[in-house]
Amino acid sequence: MPADRLTRWADEPVLVEVWRAGLGVDVLESVHRGALVVLGADGAPLLEVGDVTRPVLPRSSNKPVQATTYLQAGWQPRDDRELAIAAASHSGEDEHRALAGELLAAAGLRPDDLGCPPALPQHERTRAEWLVAGRAPERLAMNCSGKHAAMLAACAAAGWPTAGYLDREHPLQQAIEARLGEAAGEPVAAVVVDGCGAPQHAISLTGLARGVLSLVQAESGTPGRRVADAMRAHPWLVAGTGREDTELMQAVDGLLVKGGADGVHVAALPGAGAVALKLDDGGDRGRAPALAAGLQRLGVPAETLARWLVTPVSGGEGVVGEVRAAAVLDGSSR
Repeated sequence: MPADRLTRWADEPVLVEVWRAGLGVDVLESVHRGALVVLGADGAPLLEVGDVTRPVLPRSSNKPVQATTYLQAGWQPRDDRELAIAAASHSGEDEHRALAGELLAAAGLRPDDLGCPPALPQHERTRAEWLVAGRAPERLAMNCSGKHAAMLAACAAAGWPTAGYLDREHPLQQAIEARLGEAAGEPVAAVVVDGCGAPQHAISLTGLARGVLSLVQAESGTPGRRVADAMRAHPWLVAGTGREDTELMQAVDGLLVKGGADGVHVAALPGAGAVALKLDDGGDRGRAPALAAGLQRLGVPAETLARWLVTPVSGGEGVVGEVRAAAVLDGSSR
């Protein structure tokens, strides 16, 4: 892998536009650049915008494929709710924390064994209640606690040490790295440290889409299909109240969606294909319109995706503009 593919940024096209008006004139206020790929059900590209072969850090979008490794190591979740939280970036709501704690306890482990940092819940109401009560950050409230709990449970099941489970050379992390490369159809280009302290693996957007598509199209009962089925059966556990991933999976039958930090998103629909994107600015505002535009290419109706295709821009107490996909994604000539 040439060093500049990992250390220099390409001049990517505009994927999303932010328009503001209100006094008789429309102004293009901001843009979000990036890259996006749409694959068909056979894995062939239907749309490639920007450099979709450049390695990126998918962050939590890697979690669905990572979770298959825990099953392959011998972990036997007590139900599919535990498997869903293993692939989640949850909001730290009460049931999220309780389930991650129960998963740990079933493996004979405790929250103190988690290697993720303590955090406050991301869910606004829960976070506010904690702040008012003076409650300190906790490891179970960290959005990756389900992943870490499942990693530890997999180590216990495989007979691997739980101490040092986040080291790159640990057997679990070696298995995860190999599995991500296998699912992506390309070698992992680099390994760094994620926000939760675990190794994070660089792959291309095409590889990311290919890997998640393989889960939804896997045979019933296989590790990949078990992960996909668990996430789709329990979308609230995968994210939480008011979160895009949860609501998109509730709106589109069979859809698997997983966002990642710094502007990454991936989604796959069996029999249709997959979408993966990365916004250069690492922000959240442009992700939903770009992802929804990609899902339209897979045949998801515009009316189903309407609330994500165009999001409002506020001015005073009203709506004065919109955030929408650029013409390169929506196929229009505007």
